Amino acid sequence: MGLDSYRAKRNFAESPEPAGKARRSPSGRKPRLFCVQKHLASHLHYDLRLEHNGVLLSWAVPKGPSLDPATRRLAMHVEDHPVEYGEFEGVIPSGYGAGIVMLWDRGTWTPEGDIDAGLEKGDLKFTLDGYKLKGSWVLVRTKGRWAGAPTDGRSWLLIKHRDHWSSGELDIAAFAPLSVKGGGDFVDILSADTPEIWTSSRPAQGGETGALFDRIVREALARRANRAPSAGGTGTGTATRARKTAAAPPGGRRAKSR
Repeated sequence: MGLDSYRAKRNFAESPEPAGKARRSPSGRKPRLFCVQKHLASHLHYDLRLEHNGVLLSWAVPKGPSLDPATRRLAMHVEDHPVEYGEFEGVIPSGYGAGIVMLWDRGTWTPEGDIDAGLEKGDLKFTLDGYKLKGSWVLVRTKGRWAGAPTDGRSWLLIKHRDHWSSGELDIAAFAPLSVKGGGDFVDILSADTPEIWTSSRPAQGGETGALFDRIVREALARRANRAPSAGGTGTGTATRARKTAAAPPGGRRAKSR
């Protein structure tokens, strides 16, 4: 696909996403980069990205990866992303993909066979070595015969192969929900940015996603307010001032630091 479609959908004057450029793929047997980004936009989904030919091949997985070999997860093939996107975590304030992006997993991947042949056939086998996802996997194109998916060739299934890393009991998304980059959740990411942008209009308004946005925005605003500078401009928040007051000795004088 290249990066033309990726760039055409974004206004980089407003979006913090990297514009990027195609890179030369690693040669020989060197493993390639992969990442999974947890993306809360109009719906919560997970974006699987595999480095190939200088870009990140990308699939949107609505329900996220499953470690259960019996579970087939719909994965929609979307536009290629720049390799720099593999480190992106932050808030997209408006436009295409508006929402919060968390770097949920990252590591390296190794193809099990020829990549281009696998993509052409619609049967791409690979091994992941990430923080959360490991072992052998496959992406299989469905030709749209899956839960009403479109018939334009974008519909694939992500399936875990049975191996040492597979599990029919562990829900990895629920077990390990936090960022591998900052260690936080969506509230942490939004509160470090500008939660005020969604006080009135959010990427999702109703249903479960809208309710999730409401909660995250409220918590992010509260967390940001707790870190706000004092009126005197000392740079200390209310909670910090309270701790300092409590620590002051009788008479209101503080001991000099040495």
